[in-house]
Amino acid sequence: MRVIGLMSGTSHDAIEAAAADLALDDDTLLLRPLGHLSVPYADDLRARVVACLPPAVTTTQAVCALDSGIGQAFAGAAVRALRELCAGAADLVVSHGQTVHHWVEDGIVRGTLQLGRAAWIAEATGLPVVSDLRSRDVAAGGQGAPLVGMTDALLLRGLPGTPAALNLGGIANVTVLAPGAAPLAFDTGPANALLDAAVHHFTDGTAAYDADGRRAAAGRVRPELLRVLLDDPYYRRAAPKTTGKEHFHLPYLQRALDAVPTPAPDDVLATLTRLTAVTVADACRAHGVTQLVASGGGTRNPVLMRMITEELPGVPVRPSDDLGLPSDAKEALAFAVLGFLTVHGLPGTHPSATGASRATLLGSITPGLTPLRLPEPVARPPRRLRIVRS
Repeated sequence: MRVIGLMSGTSHDAIEAAAADLALDDDTLLLRPLGHLSVPYADDLRARVVACLPPAVTTTQAVCALDSGIGQAFAGAAVRALRELCAGAADLVVSHGQTVHHWVEDGIVRGTLQLGRAAWIAEATGLPVVSDLRSRDVAAGGQGAPLVGMTDALLLRGLPGTPAALNLGGIANVTVLAPGAAPLAFDTGPANALLDAAVHHFTDGTAAYDADGRRAAAGRVRPELLRVLLDDPYYRRAAPKTTGKEHFHLPYLQRALDAVPTPAPDDVLATLTRLTAVTVADACRAHGVTQLVASGGGTRNPVLMRMITEELPGVPVRPSDDLGLPSDAKEALAFAVLGFLTVHGLPGTHPSATGASRATLLGSITPGLTPLRLPEPVARPPRRLRIVRS
């Protein structure tokens, strides 16, 4: 089955599209990557996403307009992926949409909202679309995230020791696969969320991120500010747990800077980069991680990667590319996997990873232009993922 996965994460800067041929071979899921592309949000659309995010106040009209705008943008990315990655032939599109709110109270996820209606994608491509993948896990008592845990666990199985997969998007998350234990996945805290918010603030919107970590490299870590940031109760909560930009945003950072004034912007960025490294490393040490497989936009920040390595001496850190899974496309491919599992009647979560009461089939299916025909249900889920290199 040829599947297109679409993803826009908590950095909300672009839509990542990836395509793959997927097939089941006994207890192994075979994945052959066909390529990936990144489609930046138009400036106006990205500005409207930012304006809608907590703690901003918005209206139902703005949310409705944003839902259509994101849906149309995702449809455009899907059309490009169908043409440029799949030579015009695919079987399924899987769309994560754009998260605008993840409603968490006292560690319990009450709801989650991803915008970008699948109907726009189905109409533009003619293909069936699996979307809204988080809600079912939330309804079953889970965190609804991180949903990459299923793909991570399949990929890590067979590696020695206690391997973990790290994704560095707006929020950092890890999946840990200890010998003889069920997979554990959770958000460790901010990756790029606070860094991007700080850069945008300090540059009056002329820059969106710290390119190559250059500004953080020019600054110095302020231990007193780092201590205030690390005092957040989130870091002491037990896994599984999730968070997002409804918690880690600019006003959150400004409150910390009010408590510990730090006039040099580069020092703030150096401290925020170290915050991500420390919280990732603390999570890995707590679970005995012996090797780390990294992916996501944060891997392109050499200062962040160096700091993570410094915080985890003796733990090899390598990109998911080394295992055949392109780092920049991993999340989009992970959602392609989830959609593939859904249409084959297979669950897309591990209860141990999300905290749900049971493993659930994920998402809703929007038919394409032809009558919907699903594959025969599969009785046994795969135990491992094998990347087939072209």
